Amino acid sequence: MKKLNIRQIQEIIPHRHPFLLIDYIEDYEPGEYAVGYKCVSYREEFFAGHFPQEPVMPGVLTMEALAQTGAVAILSKEGNQGKTAYFGGIRNCRFRGKIVPGDKVRLETRIIRQKGPMGVGEAIASVEGRVVVSAELTFMVG
Repeated sequence: MKKLNIRQIQEIIPHRHPFLLIDYIEDYEPGEYAVGYKCVSYREEFFAGHFPQEPVMPGVLTMEALAQTGAVAILSKEGNQGKTAYFGGIRNCRFRGKIVPGDKVRLETRIIRQKGPMGVGEAIASVEGRVVVSAELTFMVG
């Protein structure tokens, strides 16, 4: 298993606090997949307004965390280092559960198609083995 800490992740993708949404990468294969984790704390800035009476991680931020995980996979591939991966679209997205303070979210994105700079990743976020979000993410490397 190939692991990456936060500093190593920052060498691959351009995101920084407060928008870097991956805490570490447990395993990855350049150009194929990455498995990362987000440890969700009550101190996350977005919980102040989403929602004060019942803190829930916004779904769009979960999608972004999955995209960042996929970006680690695609941008660690030889020839893509130093580039940026941009969102092209989201298909077949399903939200099946909430992410709340204290959750350790497993983020897995597998690259299922790529032609030139365009590609598609199959993304799944889960908490304690329960899928909370799944989607296909389209990206472009530029």
